[in-house]
Amino acid sequence: MFNETDDHQEIRDAVRGLCKQFPDEYFRKIDEQKAYPEKFVDALMQAGWLAAMIPEEYGGTGLGLTAASVIMEEINRSGGNAGAVHGQMYNMGTLLRNGSKAQKDKYLPDIAAGRLRIQSMAVTEPTTGTDTTKIKTTAVKKDGRYVVNGQKVWISRVQHSDLMILLARTTPLAEVKKKSEGMSIFIVDLHHAVGNGLTVRPIPNLVNHETNELFFENLEIPEENLIGEEGRGFKYILDGLNAERTLIAAECIGDGYWFIERARNYANERVVFDRPIGKNQGVQFPIADAFIEIEAANLMRFEAARRFDAHKDCGAQANMAKYLAAKASWEAANVCMQTHGGFGFANEYDIERKFRETRLYQVAPISTNLIYAYVAEHVLGLPRSF
Repeated sequence: MFNETDDHQEIRDAVRGLCKQFPDEYFRKIDEQKAYPEKFVDALMQAGWLAAMIPEEYGGTGLGLTAASVIMEEINRSGGNAGAVHGQMYNMGTLLRNGSKAQKDKYLPDIAAGRLRIQSMAVTEPTTGTDTTKIKTTAVKKDGRYVVNGQKVWISRVQHSDLMILLARTTPLAEVKKKSEGMSIFIVDLHHAVGNGLTVRPIPNLVNHETNELFFENLEIPEENLIGEEGRGFKYILDGLNAERTLIAAECIGDGYWFIERARNYANERVVFDRPIGKNQGVQFPIADAFIEIEAANLMRFEAARRFDAHKDCGAQANMAKYLAAKASWEAANVCMQTHGGFGFANEYDIERKFRETRLYQVAPISTNLIYAYVAEHVLGLPRSF
Protein backbone atom coordinates (compact mmCIF):
# COMPACT_ATOMS: atom_id res chain seq x y z
CA MET A 1 0.00 0.00 0.00
CA PHE A 2 1.05 3.58 -0.61
CA ASN A 3 3.33 4.99 2.07
CA GLU A 4 4.17 8.66 1.52
CA THR A 5 7.54 8.59 3.32
CA ASP A 6 9.09 6.89 6.28
CA ASP A 7 8.86 10.18 8.19
CA HIS A 8 5.55 9.26 9.74
CA GLN A 9 6.15 5.59 10.39
CA GLU A 10 7.05 6.26 14.01
CA ILE A 11 3.74 8.07 14.47
CA ARG A 12 1.86 5.23 12.78
CA ASP A 13 3.50 2.61 14.96
CA ALA A 14 2.81 4.54 18.16
CA VAL A 15 -0.84 5.26 17.36
CA ARG A 16 -1.39 1.65 16.29
CA GLY A 17 0.15 0.52 19.57
CA LEU A 18 -2.25 2.68 21.54
CA CYS A 19 -5.23 1.54 19.46
CA LYS A 20 -4.37 -2.12 20.12
CA GLN A 21 -5.39 -1.46 23.72
CA PHE A 22 -8.90 -0.80 22.38
CA PRO A 23 -9.78 -3.77 20.14
CA ASP A 24 -12.91 -4.36 18.08
CA GLU A 25 -14.77 -5.63 21.13
CA TYR A 26 -14.32 -2.28 22.88
CA PHE A 27 -15.84 -0.24 20.07
CA ARG A 28 -18.53 -2.85 19.46
CA LYS A 29 -19.66 -2.55 23.06
CA ILE A 30 -19.55 1.25 22.93
CA ASP A 31 -21.71 1.15 19.80
CA GLU A 32 -24.21 -1.27 21.34
CA GLN A 33 -24.56 0.92 24.42
CA LYS A 34 -24.77 4.15 22.38
CA ALA A 35 -21.98 5.37 24.65
CA TYR A 36 -18.98 7.65 24.22
CA PRO A 37 -15.47 6.06 24.09
CA GLU A 38 -14.28 7.98 27.13
CA LYS A 39 -11.29 5.79 27.98
CA PHE A 40 -10.08 5.81 24.38
CA VAL A 41 -10.36 9.60 24.12
CA ASP A 42 -8.56 10.06 27.45
CA ALA A 43 -5.74 7.79 26.30
CA LEU A 44 -5.27 9.79 23.09
CA MET A 45 -5.25 13.07 24.99
CA GLN A 46 -2.86 11.88 27.66
CA ALA A 47 -0.47 10.62 24.97
CA GLY A 48 -0.58 14.08 23.34
CA TRP A 49 -1.85 12.89 19.94
CA LEU A 50 -4.71 15.38 19.80
CA ALA A 51 -2.34 18.30 20.38
CA ALA A 52 -0.46 17.65 17.14
CA MET A 53 -1.47 20.97 15.55
CA ILE A 54 -0.87 23.16 18.61
CA PRO A 55 2.51 24.97 18.57
CA GLU A 56 5.18 23.86 21.02
CA GLU A 57 5.08 27.22 22.79
CA TYR A 58 1.63 26.29 24.07
CA GLY A 59 2.53 22.74 25.00
CA GLY A 60 1.58 21.06 21.73
CA THR A 61 3.82 19.18 19.33
CA GLY A 62 3.48 21.54 16.35
CA LEU A 63 3.56 18.68 13.87
CA GLY A 64 1.25 20.18 11.26
CA LEU A 65 -1.74 18.91 9.32
CA THR A 66 0.09 16.12 7.52
CA ALA A 67 1.06 14.38 10.74
CA ALA A 68 -2.35 15.10 12.25
CA SER A 69 -4.03 13.43 9.29
CA VAL A 70 -1.85 10.34 9.79
CA ILE A 71 -3.05 10.13 13.39
CA MET A 72 -6.70 10.32 12.33
CA GLU A 73 -6.15 7.76 9.58
CA GLU A 74 -4.55 5.27 11.95
CA ILE A 75 -7.42 5.50 14.44
CA ASN A 76 -9.92 4.46 11.78
CA ARG A 77 -7.53 2.01 10.16
CA SER A 78 -7.29 0.26 13.53
CA GLY A 79 -11.07 -0.17 13.72
CA GLY A 80 -11.87 2.89 15.83
CA ASN A 81 -13.82 6.01 14.97
CA ALA A 82 -11.97 9.33 15.05
CA GLY A 83 -15.32 11.12 14.87
CA ALA A 84 -15.30 11.02 18.66
CA VAL A 85 -12.12 13.10 18.83
CA HIS A 86 -11.39 14.97 15.62
CA GLY A 87 -13.05 18.17 16.86
CA GLN A 88 -10.29 18.50 19.45
CA MET A 89 -7.79 18.45 16.60
CA TYR A 90 -9.19 21.27 14.44
CA ASN A 91 -11.65 23.36 16.49
CA MET A 92 -8.80 24.98 18.39
CA GLY A 93 -7.52 26.30 15.03
CA THR A 94 -10.05 29.13 15.04
CA LEU A 95 -8.65 30.28 18.37
CA LEU A 96 -5.03 29.69 17.34
CA ARG A 97 -5.28 31.68 14.09
CA ASN A 98 -7.62 34.47 15.17
CA GLY A 99 -7.64 34.69 18.96
CA SER A 100 -5.89 37.33 21.05
CA LYS A 101 -2.65 36.56 22.86
CA ALA A 102 -4.55 36.60 26.15
CA GLN A 103 -7.06 34.06 24.84
CA LYS A 104 -4.38 31.76 23.46
CA ASP A 105 -2.37 31.97 26.68
CA LYS A 106 -5.49 31.20 28.69
CA TYR A 107 -6.82 28.24 26.72
CA LEU A 108 -4.25 26.60 24.46
CA PRO A 109 -1.90 25.15 27.15
CA ASP A 110 -4.84 23.38 28.84
CA ILE A 111 -6.20 22.20 25.48
CA ALA A 112 -2.79 20.82 24.56
CA ALA A 113 -2.48 19.04 27.91
CA GLY A 114 -5.93 17.50 27.56
CA ARG A 115 -7.29 19.39 30.56
CA LEU A 116 -9.77 21.28 28.37
CA ARG A 117 -11.84 19.75 25.60
CA ILE A 118 -12.82 21.98 22.69
CA GLN A 119 -14.60 19.28 20.74
CA SER A 120 -17.61 21.28 19.60
CA MET A 121 -18.36 23.98 17.02
CA ALA A 122 -21.88 25.42 16.67
CA VAL A 123 -22.57 26.72 13.15
CA THR A 124 -25.41 24.77 11.46
CA GLU A 125 -29.03 25.77 12.04
CA PRO A 126 -32.25 23.87 11.26
CA THR A 127 -33.65 26.44 8.82
CA THR A 128 -30.42 27.28 6.99
CA GLY A 129 -28.36 24.07 6.73
CA THR A 130 -25.26 24.81 4.69
CA ASP A 131 -26.49 28.31 3.76
CA THR A 132 -24.45 29.68 6.66
CA THR A 133 -24.84 33.36 5.80
CA LYS A 134 -28.58 33.08 6.58
CA ILE A 135 -28.12 31.98 10.21
CA LYS A 136 -30.66 33.45 12.61
CA THR A 137 -28.89 32.99 15.95
CA THR A 138 -28.04 36.46 17.22
CA ALA A 139 -25.54 37.86 19.70
CA VAL A 140 -26.45 41.36 20.88
CA LYS A 141 -23.87 43.38 22.79
CA LYS A 142 -25.14 44.77 26.06
CA ASP A 143 -23.29 46.07 29.13
CA GLY A 144 -19.98 44.36 28.35
CA ARG A 145 -21.62 41.06 27.40
CA TYR A 146 -23.19 39.44 24.38
CA VAL A 147 -26.71 38.06 24.78
CA VAL A 148 -27.33 35.07 22.53
CA ASN A 149 -30.69 33.82 21.24
CA GLY A 150 -31.40 31.20 18.60
CA GLN A 151 -31.04 27.56 17.73
CA LYS A 152 -28.38 25.21 16.32
CA VAL A 153 -28.61 21.63 15.08
CA TRP A 154 -26.24 18.71 14.43
CA ILE A 155 -23.74 20.08 16.92
CA SER A 156 -21.43 17.26 17.93
CA ARG A 157 -19.71 16.31 21.20
CA VAL A 158 -21.28 19.14 23.23
CA GLN A 159 -21.80 16.77 26.15
CA HIS A 160 -18.12 15.82 26.08
CA SER A 161 -16.63 19.29 25.72
CA ASP A 162 -15.63 22.07 28.05
CA LEU A 163 -15.54 24.78 25.38
CA MET A 164 -17.50 25.40 22.21
CA ILE A 165 -16.88 27.68 19.24
CA LEU A 166 -20.11 29.54 18.39
CA LEU A 167 -20.99 31.45 15.22
CA ALA A 168 -23.75 34.05 15.68
CA ARG A 169 -24.96 37.11 13.82
CA THR A 170 -23.95 40.37 15.51
CA THR A 171 -25.20 42.67 12.74
CA PRO A 172 -28.58 42.03 11.07
CA LEU A 173 -28.35 40.66 7.53
CA ALA A 174 -30.29 43.65 6.18
CA GLU A 175 -27.61 46.03 7.50
CA VAL A 176 -24.48 44.51 5.90
CA LYS A 177 -23.06 45.12 2.41
CA LYS A 178 -22.13 41.47 1.90
CA LYS A 179 -24.16 38.59 3.30
CA SER A 180 -20.95 37.02 4.65
CA GLU A 181 -20.38 40.03 6.91
CA GLY A 182 -21.85 40.70 10.34
CA MET A 183 -21.24 37.29 11.92
CA SER A 184 -18.92 36.77 14.88
CA ILE A 185 -17.17 33.91 16.65
CA PHE A 186 -17.25 33.30 20.40
CA ILE A 187 -15.75 30.90 22.92
CA VAL A 188 -18.54 29.42 25.03
CA ASP A 189 -17.81 27.93 28.46
CA LEU A 190 -20.23 25.01 28.36
CA HIS A 191 -20.09 24.34 32.08
CA HIS A 192 -21.46 27.84 32.66
CA ALA A 193 -23.78 27.96 29.65
CA VAL A 194 -25.76 24.72 30.04
CA GLY A 195 -28.71 25.47 32.28
CA ASN A 196 -28.04 29.22 32.15
CA GLY A 197 -29.47 30.04 28.76
CA LEU A 198 -28.32 26.99 26.80
CA THR A 199 -30.41 23.83 26.51
CA VAL A 200 -28.95 20.70 24.88
CA ARG A 201 -31.18 18.07 23.30
CA PRO A 202 -29.51 14.88 21.97
CA ILE A 203 -30.43 13.62 18.48
CA PRO A 204 -30.57 9.81 18.15
CA ASN A 205 -29.09 8.84 14.79
CA LEU A 206 -27.93 6.06 12.47
CA VAL A 207 -24.41 5.91 13.88
CA ASN A 208 -23.21 6.18 17.46
CA HIS A 209 -22.22 9.81 17.00
CA GLU A 210 -23.01 12.21 19.82
CA THR A 211 -24.82 15.13 18.19
CA ASN A 212 -27.39 17.60 19.46
CA GLU A 213 -29.86 20.41 19.01
CA LEU A 214 -28.99 23.57 20.94
CA PHE A 215 -31.44 26.19 22.15
CA PHE A 216 -30.15 29.62 23.24
CA GLU A 217 -32.38 31.81 25.38
CA ASN A 218 -30.66 34.95 26.62
CA LEU A 219 -27.33 33.19 27.11
CA GLU A 220 -24.78 35.73 28.29
CA ILE A 221 -21.20 35.52 26.99
CA PRO A 222 -18.46 37.84 28.31
CA GLU A 223 -17.19 40.38 25.80
CA GLU A 224 -13.65 39.00 26.16
CA ASN A 225 -14.87 35.70 24.69
CA LEU A 226 -15.25 37.29 21.25
CA ILE A 227 -12.57 35.83 18.94
CA GLY A 228 -10.96 38.35 16.63
CA GLU A 229 -12.94 41.27 15.25
CA GLU A 230 -16.70 41.52 15.48
CA GLY A 231 -18.34 40.80 12.15
CA ARG A 232 -15.53 38.71 10.66
CA GLY A 233 -16.60 35.35 12.05
CA PHE A 234 -17.59 33.81 8.73
CA LYS A 235 -14.08 34.36 7.37
CA TYR A 236 -12.59 32.86 10.53
CA ILE A 237 -14.75 29.75 10.15
CA LEU A 238 -13.73 29.31 6.52
CA ASP A 239 -10.07 29.41 7.50
CA GLY A 240 -10.48 26.17 9.43
CA LEU A 241 -12.57 24.20 6.96
CA ASN A 242 -9.64 23.07 4.84
CA ALA A 243 -8.03 21.40 7.86
CA GLU A 244 -11.31 19.78 8.84
CA ARG A 245 -11.94 18.36 5.37
CA THR A 246 -8.42 17.04 5.04
CA LEU A 247 -8.63 15.29 8.40
CA ILE A 248 -12.03 13.80 7.51
CA ALA A 249 -10.50 12.57 4.25
CA ALA A 250 -7.75 10.85 6.24
CA GLU A 251 -10.33 9.13 8.46
CA CYS A 252 -12.18 7.85 5.37
CA ILE A 253 -8.90 6.56 3.97
CA GLY A 254 -8.29 4.73 7.23
CA ASP A 255 -11.75 3.22 6.94
CA GLY A 256 -11.08 2.26 3.32
CA TYR A 257 -7.91 0.39 4.15
CA TRP A 258 -9.70 -1.35 7.05
CA PHE A 259 -12.49 -2.55 4.75
CA ILE A 260 -10.05 -3.72 2.07
CA GLU A 261 -7.94 -5.62 4.60
CA ARG A 262 -11.00 -7.36 6.03
CA ALA A 263 -12.29 -8.21 2.56
CA ARG A 264 -8.91 -9.51 1.40
CA ASN A 265 -8.46 -11.69 4.46
CA TYR A 266 -11.94 -13.15 4.22
CA ALA A 267 -11.62 -13.78 0.47
CA ASN A 268 -8.44 -15.77 1.14
CA GLU A 269 -9.91 -17.75 4.03
CA ARG A 270 -13.48 -18.46 2.96
CA VAL A 271 -13.73 -21.70 0.97
CA VAL A 272 -16.79 -22.43 -1.18
CA PHE A 273 -16.97 -25.12 -3.89
CA ASP A 274 -13.58 -26.38 -2.68
CA ARG A 275 -11.73 -23.14 -3.44
CA PRO A 276 -11.17 -19.81 -1.69
CA ILE A 277 -13.68 -17.26 -2.92
CA GLY A 278 -10.80 -14.86 -3.56
CA LYS A 279 -9.81 -17.03 -6.51
CA ASN A 280 -12.89 -15.83 -8.37
CA GLN A 281 -12.49 -12.68 -10.44
CA GLY A 282 -16.01 -11.66 -9.45
CA VAL A 283 -14.66 -11.30 -5.91
CA GLN A 284 -11.12 -10.16 -6.77
CA PHE A 285 -11.95 -7.32 -9.12
CA PRO A 286 -14.25 -5.27 -6.84
CA ILE A 287 -11.66 -5.45 -4.04
CA ALA A 288 -8.90 -4.38 -6.43
CA ASP A 289 -11.08 -1.53 -7.73
CA ALA A 290 -11.79 -0.28 -4.20
CA PHE A 291 -8.09 -0.42 -3.34
CA ILE A 292 -7.16 1.65 -6.41
CA GLU A 293 -9.72 4.31 -5.45
CA ILE A 294 -8.39 4.53 -1.89
CA GLU A 295 -4.81 4.86 -3.12
CA ALA A 296 -5.80 7.72 -5.42
CA ALA A 297 -7.71 9.51 -2.66
CA ASN A 298 -4.71 9.07 -0.39
CA LEU A 299 -2.50 10.99 -2.80
CA MET A 300 -4.93 13.92 -2.87
CA ARG A 301 -5.12 13.89 0.94
CA PHE A 302 -1.35 14.30 1.21
CA GLU A 303 -1.33 17.02 -1.44
CA ALA A 304 -3.96 18.99 0.48
CA ALA A 305 -2.05 18.54 3.75
CA ARG A 306 1.26 19.48 2.09
CA ARG A 307 -0.16 22.72 0.75
CA PHE A 308 -1.82 23.55 4.08
CA ASP A 309 1.43 23.04 5.97
CA ALA A 310 3.25 25.20 3.40
CA HIS A 311 0.67 27.98 3.98
CA LYS A 312 -0.52 27.74 0.39
CA ASP A 313 -4.09 27.86 -0.84
CA CYS A 314 -5.47 24.34 -0.56
CA GLY A 315 -9.23 24.83 -0.83
CA ALA A 316 -9.57 22.83 -4.03
CA GLN A 317 -7.30 20.03 -2.83
CA ALA A 318 -9.02 19.76 0.58
CA ASN A 319 -12.46 19.60 -1.00
CA MET A 320 -11.40 17.07 -3.61
CA ALA A 321 -9.61 14.95 -1.03
CA LYS A 322 -12.73 14.84 1.13
CA TYR A 323 -14.88 13.93 -1.88
CA LEU A 324 -12.56 11.22 -3.19
CA ALA A 325 -11.91 9.67 0.21
CA ALA A 326 -15.56 9.63 1.31
CA LYS A 327 -16.58 8.07 -2.00
CA ALA A 328 -13.76 5.51 -1.94
CA SER A 329 -14.39 4.47 1.66
CA TRP A 330 -18.10 3.97 0.98
CA GLU A 331 -17.32 1.86 -2.09
CA ALA A 332 -14.83 -0.18 -0.05
CA ALA A 333 -17.48 -0.65 2.64
CA ASN A 334 -19.91 -2.05 0.08
CA VAL A 335 -17.25 -4.36 -1.35
CA CYS A 336 -16.35 -5.63 2.11
CA MET A 337 -19.99 -6.24 2.96
CA GLN A 338 -20.59 -8.05 -0.32
CA THR A 339 -17.45 -10.18 0.09
CA HIS A 340 -18.59 -11.36 3.51
CA GLY A 341 -22.15 -12.00 2.37
CA GLY A 342 -24.50 -12.69 5.25
CA PHE A 343 -21.68 -12.62 7.80
CA GLY A 344 -21.12 -8.94 7.00
CA PHE A 345 -24.41 -8.18 8.72
CA ALA A 346 -23.37 -9.89 11.95
CA ASN A 347 -22.27 -7.51 14.70
CA GLU A 348 -19.32 -9.71 15.66
CA TYR A 349 -17.54 -8.94 12.37
CA ASP A 350 -17.75 -5.16 12.98
CA ILE A 351 -18.35 -4.52 9.29
CA GLU A 352 -21.91 -3.29 9.75
CA ARG A 353 -20.72 -0.82 12.41
CA LYS A 354 -17.95 0.60 10.24
CA PHE A 355 -20.33 0.49 7.25
CA ARG A 356 -22.69 2.87 9.08
CA GLU A 357 -19.90 5.09 10.33
CA THR A 358 -18.24 5.72 6.97
CA ARG A 359 -21.58 6.46 5.26
CA LEU A 360 -21.85 9.69 7.26
CA TYR A 361 -19.10 11.39 5.28
CA GLN A 362 -21.11 11.43 2.07
CA VAL A 363 -23.17 14.21 3.69
CA ALA A 364 -21.01 15.69 6.45
CA PRO A 365 -19.27 17.91 7.25
CA ILE A 366 -19.89 19.10 3.68
CA SER A 367 -22.10 17.38 1.15
CA THR A 368 -20.89 16.01 -2.17
CA ASN A 369 -23.01 18.51 -4.11
CA LEU A 370 -21.40 21.49 -2.40
CA ILE A 371 -17.97 20.14 -3.31
CA TYR A 372 -19.12 19.87 -6.92
CA ALA A 373 -20.30 23.49 -6.73
CA TYR A 374 -16.98 24.63 -5.25
CA VAL A 375 -14.90 22.91 -7.92
CA ALA A 376 -17.19 24.13 -10.70
CA GLU A 377 -16.96 27.76 -9.59
CA HIS A 378 -13.50 28.14 -8.08
CA VAL A 379 -11.52 25.66 -10.18
CA LEU A 380 -13.34 25.51 -13.51
CA GLY A 381 -14.56 29.11 -13.59
CA LEU A 382 -18.22 28.27 -14.13
CA PRO A 383 -20.96 30.66 -12.95
CA ARG A 384 -21.92 30.53 -9.28
CA SER A 385 -24.85 28.17 -8.89
CA PHE A 386 -26.28 29.43 -5.60
